Amino acid sequence: MFILIYALGILPLVEAKKKVEEKIALKKRVLLKYEEYLSNRKTVEEELDRILKQHEGTQTRLLSGETPQLGAANLQEIVKRLSEKNGIAIRSFRILEPKEINSYRKVSIQIEFNPTNSMLSLGQLIYDIETHEKELMISEMDLLILNIRMPNQIQGSLVISGLMKGIKTKEKGRFTPLERTGPVRNKPH
Repeated sequence: MFILIYALGILPLVEAKKKVEEKIALKKRVLLKYEEYLSNRKTVEEELDRILKQHEGTQTRLLSGETPQLGAANLQEIVKRLSEKNGIAIRSFRILEPKEINSYRKVSIQIEFNPTNSMLSLGQLIYDIETHEKELMISEMDLLILNIRMPNQIQGSLVISGLMKGIKTKEKGRFTPLERTGPVRNKPH
């Protein structure tokens, strides 16, 4: 009889007590993790603020425009102003095919400039492009000296590129980092 009471009454109570103790220990560990996160909240918020400011700074260096054509027009206007400032006459502009690079879009234009007598002006134009407040770069340069015996005139072409915001894509419930405003929830398919 004692064995029956032990097997049916006491043993299930002991097992239930062990399970409850395990659940309590697990919940305590989870609570400790949450307390750790909460104690680091200020650090995390400061890091988030720093990253957001850095992101805003990066955004100001991108070409404006919603489409590659508008970005290329913006780039063309910048290059036109810089070339006029440096006395370089541009013969033609050609918009090249945009390329997707990670979360950015690379917009490029090719310019051909008329013969110039001033290497200093050309060097200053190149410097102004490379150090512009927008993220501009010269990816190709083709220079031609018209008379090798008297190298006083130079003409050529430059491929100038700038970065702009890329296309936001949503893939299978995933968001780009800029779109994410809350917890990620996978949508049922």
